[in-house]
Amino acid sequence: MSKPQSITLHINDEDHDVRVQTQQTLLSVLRDQLYLTGTKLGCNQGVCGACTVLRDGVPTRACLTLAVDSTTFAITTIEGIVPADDLLPIQQAFIDAAAPQCGFCMSGMVLVAKSLLESNPHPTREEIREALSGNLCRCTGYTKIIEAIELMSTRSA
Repeated sequence: MSKPQSITLHINDEDHDVRVQTQQTLLSVLRDQLYLTGTKLGCNQGVCGACTVLRDGVPTRACLTLAVDSTTFAITTIEGIVPADDLLPIQQAFIDAAAPQCGFCMSGMVLVAKSLLESNPHPTREEIREALSGNLCRCTGYTKIIEAIELMSTRSA
């Protein structure tokens, strides 16, 4: 095992000094050292999307990303997008469309939706499906999630 090293990660607009092993994932640092547990450990193979975070606004699988390779990025977790005592409009759209079921995949879905809508405020249904293609939901069948993103896209029209 490698010797731990000190790095600084910029997460949710704050710098965090952490000690990591070279092979330690961003996911393990977020959950085990910084207690940002909204980022979920699902498949641990980059397939399910439950570990999605935004690195410089781009959806990224934290389970496949080394912490040491993340020092030059602004990282946003689900905890970093929530205004105090309020919800983001995309989060409210998910609620209004009755998209959440068990909630396990929702942080990844919301972050992907946020990134999509920032780059494309009025995506087509096909563009929404493409954006969500790396995020698995075992409860909903995606219909309500897609409807939530469509709802948000019409609200910003």
